[in-house]
Amino acid sequence: MGNFDPLGLTTDMDLTEVKRYREAEVTHGRVAMLAVVGFLVAESFHPLFGGQISGPAIRHLDQVRNVAPAFFEVLALTIGVSELWRATVGWKSPTEVEKYFGGELRDSYYPGDIGFDPLGMKPTNAQEFNDMQTKELNNGRLAMLATMGFIVQEQVNEMGILANLGV
Repeated sequence: MGNFDPLGLTTDMDLTEVKRYREAEVTHGRVAMLAVVGFLVAESFHPLFGGQISGPAIRHLDQVRNVAPAFFEVLALTIGVSELWRATVGWKSPTEVEKYFGGELRDSYYPGDIGFDPLGMKPTNAQEFNDMQTKELNNGRLAMLATMGFIVQEQVNEMGILANLGV
């Protein structure tokens, strides 16, 4: 999409602030891509918790609370540790922050590149990396819209996404 900014939100921003927005966009896009897969898989395949979880995906966590109450503590701890690790990799220490309340990214850090690449898929060529990053951003944007559509659709009629599609 190139430099798509129809509202001119980044016109007066410096690189530091644009990098913060890009970090947020990449992170939320990755979570949304996982959510899309989670919605589609969890409605038709749910062997965890003794197979007691069923129905629309937006109601699964309510059911998990009844079956395994400690699940949320483990989930919160896992998310907290992951976010703390991500913060230590990409973000400056609070004592080093110069301008932006809420934190700044390290100068050497590229938004979203936390060094986690167990399958070795990150391209070494700069142009190939840029192309892959653009694809990830576009897929993440689509996934954010899809996730919102899934949530709204399931709230409207209390049916799973695949059931709505007749699958």
